[in-house]
Amino acid sequence: MAKPKEQRITNLLSMAQKAGRIVSGAFAVEQAVKKKQAVLVLLAGDAAEESKKNFITLADKFAIPYADCLDRETLGRCLGKDFRAVAALLDDGFAKKLRQLMEESL
Repeated sequence: MAKPKEQRITNLLSMAQKAGRIVSGAFAVEQAVKKKQAVLVLLAGDAAEESKKNFITLADKFAIPYADCLDRETLGRCLGKDFRAVAALLDDGFAKKLRQLMEESL
């Protein structure tokens, strides 16, 4: 059973997916960052270290914040996909709410 905080995060990301305000997968996220559409990059906690390093470098280059969020299976499942190591929110409202949820104590 997911913790309440994790459940709220997955619900928010699912809503962002339904609203078309999130992209996932390495190529889509890289394109969103380079086009300055991404407002928050999400990295799965269990993503490969090399992938994390590459996306952190990319996010820093374009001054886009990033955060470790969930694991690959959970991130993918809430987006209606298979495993996802990286995703990017394209909406300030969703990004702000996600940051609030992540900062809440357990």
